[in-house]
Amino acid sequence: MSEKMTHFGNQTIPEHEKEKKVREVFDSVASKYDLMNDLMSFGIHRLWKRFVASETGLRPGQSAIDVAGGTADISLLMKDRVGDEGSIVVFDINGEMLKVGREKCIDKGYLKGLRFVQGNAEEIPFEDSSFHCATVGFGIRNVTHLDRAFSEMTRVVKPGGKVICLEFSHPTSRFFKKAYDLYSFSFIPNVGEMITGNRSAYEYLPESIRKFPPQEELKKIMEGAGLWRVKYHNLLNGIAAVHVGVKV
Repeated sequence: MSEKMTHFGNQTIPEHEKEKKVREVFDSVASKYDLMNDLMSFGIHRLWKRFVASETGLRPGQSAIDVAGGTADISLLMKDRVGDEGSIVVFDINGEMLKVGREKCIDKGYLKGLRFVQGNAEEIPFEDSSFHCATVGFGIRNVTHLDRAFSEMTRVVKPGGKVICLEFSHPTSRFFKKAYDLYSFSFIPNVGEMITGNRSAYEYLPESIRKFPPQEELKKIMEGAGLWRVKYHNLLNGIAAVHVGVKV
C-alpha cells in the first residue's frame, strides 16, 4: 500500500516526514520568532491576538489550553483573564519554541498557573472536558491532519466552551491579493534571511499559507470536529482570520 502524501509548503512529501520538517523550521527560528512576527506584520499580530483573547470569554479561575502556543503570546493574554487562581497550558510540539515561551514568561514575572507541555496537536494528552477554552494561533496550518487536531481541541474543552483559531488566510480582494503575494514572496523571505539566516523557513511560510483551506472550508472542518455556531472574522481583508466554534 502506497504511503499517504501531504503538503509541506509547495513540496509534496510522505505524511510521516512533515512533523520532522516542521520541527526543523521552528528549531531554526525560535529565538527570532517574536521579532520576525513584529517585522512581518508591523506589530499588527499583537492586536489580532488580543482579539482572540477577548473572544475566549474566560473569567477568573478558569482554564485554557493554547495549542501550538510556542512563545506564549496568547497564553499570557489569557492568563491575565483567568488571574492567579486560573490556569493555562502552553502546548507545542516544538521544545525550542516552548523554551523561548517559558523564558518570556519568567521575564514578565508570570509562572504561577502556567504549564508548558510538549506534544502533538493531533494527540493532546489531557482528559475530555479539561478546559474552558482552547486556542491555536498561527500553528494549525503546520499540522498534518487538521480534522484530528480540531477534534482533539474540541474533545478537551468543556461543553459550552470555545475553540478559537487564528491563522493566516485568503484575502477577499483580488487587488489586495496581488499586493500581498508580492509582499509574501519577496519581502518576507528577504527579511527572514537577514534576521534568522534561514531563508527557506520564510519561503515555507507563504507557501504553507497558500495551501491552507480558505475561510469557508476551514469553518466546515471545525463543524465536522463537533463544533457549532462556527463563525469567522476576517482581519485586514482576510490576510488572517479568527474562527470561533462552541462545543455542544
